[in-house]
Amino acid sequence: MGTKVKDLTVGELRSLISDTVKEALEDLIEDISALSSDDYLRSIEEARSDYKEGKVKHFEEIFDA
Repeated sequence: MGTKVKDLTVGELRSLISDTVKEALEDLIEDISALSSDDYLRSIEEARSDYKEGKVKHFEEIFDA
């Protein structure tokens, strides 16, 4: 990105900051919601257990890379 802050108008900078804060808050709310779900937390435990037991496939196996 070649644009510098000094090249932005006040409105463009305000919009950029607003959009960034909005996205960060949406991500935070999504994380809080997910971590409040027993099903989600169980799925994380199951995934970690599968990983420790070697019940995983490597990227190359899945995508034939």
